[in-house]
Amino acid sequence: MSLLEVHQLEAFYGPIKALHGLDFNLDEGGITTILGANGAGKTTTLRSICGMVKTNGTIRLDGDDITDKATENIVRYGVAHVPEGRGTFVRVTTEENLQLGAFSRRDRSGVAEDLDRVYHYFPRLQERRNQQAGTLSGGEQQMLAVGRALMLRPRLMLLDEPSFGLAPLIVEELFGILRTINEQEKVSMLLVEQNASLALELADNAYLLETGRVVISGTAAEIAADESVRQSYLGY
Repeated sequence: MSLLEVHQLEAFYGPIKALHGLDFNLDEGGITTILGANGAGKTTTLRSICGMVKTNGTIRLDGDDITDKATENIVRYGVAHVPEGRGTFVRVTTEENLQLGAFSRRDRSGVAEDLDRVYHYFPRLQERRNQQAGTLSGGEQQMLAVGRALMLRPRLMLLDEPSFGLAPLIVEELFGILRTINEQEKVSMLLVEQNASLALELADNAYLLETGRVVISGTAAEIAADESVRQSYLGY
């Protein structure tokens, strides 16, 4: 069953069209990755789903049309965006950053439970709970960004380049946690990632974008086996 359905999506930055009629689905409980070179439209796709850019077309979440919804209302549908650059609130503590992820919630006991849950996934954040978030390492700030998104209790997480700038061991740890979150909590994920081999290992399905258009789609295994993808994006 599809949780997210995108049909003929166009996106605009002023007069410039960045997406040209995208069509894709994301299965409930699944992980879909969007691949492509810089400038292909990957980040714009995530921003379009969040209502952050001007769009045409249709975006449905669990059958509800969210195309023209304000960003804060899309959040209330259970869509959590982990932006490129991590979006850390640098002047407040790690724990205050996490609590900001639950700003739209009113169930205080549930928020406290979810804070413990995030610390279970990311013990280093618990060790640094009272530390100013801007002093965390890059890997810790990426974990904080994912943890802050989890505080929303999302149905869908939009992840924009989570491996960017991180050491390989940190990336391996982070992606292992993302897999656990998906498997244990059934959180659906739409992943934008420059590291194509890493993304295809994690994902169930994949779409390859070029200049704002889907040029190849299929299961992650099919895309990984495609010769043109291997040569251009996987390096073998």
